[in-house]
Amino acid sequence: MELLDQNKVKKAKTLIYTLSIAIPVLVAILFGVKIEGVNLSFLPPVYATINGLTAVLLVLALVAIKKKNMNLHRGIIRVCLMLSLVFLALYVAYHMTSDSTVYGGDLRSLYLVILISHIILSVVIVPLVLFTYLFAWQGNFEKHKKWTRITWPIWLYVAISGVVVYLMISPFYLN
Repeated sequence: MELLDQNKVKKAKTLIYTLSIAIPVLVAILFGVKIEGVNLSFLPPVYATINGLTAVLLVLALVAIKKKNMNLHRGIIRVCLMLSLVFLALYVAYHMTSDSTVYGGDLRSLYLVILISHIILSVVIVPLVLFTYLFAWQGNFEKHKKWTRITWPIWLYVAISGVVVYLMISPFYLN
């Protein structure tokens, strides 16, 4: 595969830097917006399911590339990217229409460790995923593989920990 025009690469990098800053800032701002009269209480199990599906697909993407099925790998990763976007939209919509739920169980310290690590790594994963994808898109598979060794386990952790956070907090949701 031919490497991309350097001007396109520069534009892509600028977009990645912009998104890596804009997404967490916009999410933080939108958390301060409260829309009354809209009930999206059905969303947490939906976006937890999306996280779980993403985790499964990330494992399948790894299996596909280990079997040298680049087309399947590429397709699965694209689905993971789309699921991540859908997750983000649903997560923000829920939090714009619902009060935060407080964890009230005996495992509060464990819950907070998982939640805080999940939040921090969900911010970190944005540029990692986008740059890793960019390197593959460029045809720079050596750099793609190097970055994947860092990106994949973090993305998998974010997906799995999202499900764990949901399972731990779900008994405390107000209906």
